[in-house]
Amino acid sequence: MSIEDLKSRFKTFALNTALLIKELPRDTINIAYCNQLIRSSSSGGANYRAACRAKSVADFINKLKIVEEEVDESLYFLEPLQYFNTDRDTEFLKLMSEGKELLAITVQSIKTARLKTTK
Repeated sequence: MSIEDLKSRFKTFALNTALLIKELPRDTINIAYCNQLIRSSSSGGANYRAACRAKSVADFINKLKIVEEEVDESLYFLEPLQYFNTDRDTEFLKLMSEGKELLAITVQSIKTARLKTTK
């Protein structure tokens, strides 16, 4: 998978998350969780783009660790939102699946980059 493909996947994840959030009822619970989710889901992609412009391997790893945290946080906030919005189960499951894949790719990229620093 190319860098541009991965940038596109992060962007699509953020946009699809926003589209789902836009359709959820505006109640106290959804508003609180959605505010957190909109930030973390878009931050993962923004920080991935920053990682692609890293000035060193250490900088790259540091930025990818932020991506890892933000995607994991997105997955966390998707869970309670799914719990309170069971009528959108399919959409939540698709987003969670993509988030898990993005997280796995990010973690593997960190491991690969760390191997390069030990050689």
